Amino acid sequence: MTTRDLTAEQFNETVESNDIVLIDFWASWCGPCRQFAPAFQASSEKHPDVVHAKVDTEAEQQLAAAAQIRSIPTLMAFKKGKLLFNQAGALPPAALEDLVQQVKAFDVEAVQADAEQG
Repeated sequence: MTTRDLTAEQFNETVESNDIVLIDFWASWCGPCRQFAPAFQASSEKHPDVVHAKVDTEAEQQLAAAAQIRSIPTLMAFKKGKLLFNQAGALPPAALEDLVQQVKAFDVEAVQADAEQG
């Protein structure tokens, strides 16, 4: 699966209707963003079961503001609509792969059940 561009109109539906979503907030003038792009693309091809979306912070300034993006690139990871990871900076390919594996292994339901019992 390839990466997809994400707009403000698509954001909530994409996050809520897919099991796992990784979102790369980037801009064309950002050197680290351009360096991270091939790793993100490779991850999308390796993990077709994970939605890899990109938000152009220049074109989607309101979405970037709503997501409180302060620095780019910023990577967010959602599972079953819950934000699990939010970090600025370009991840090396091995760290991105590790993140994908951790998100896949994370049991959202168990954490929710523990929180409700606590």
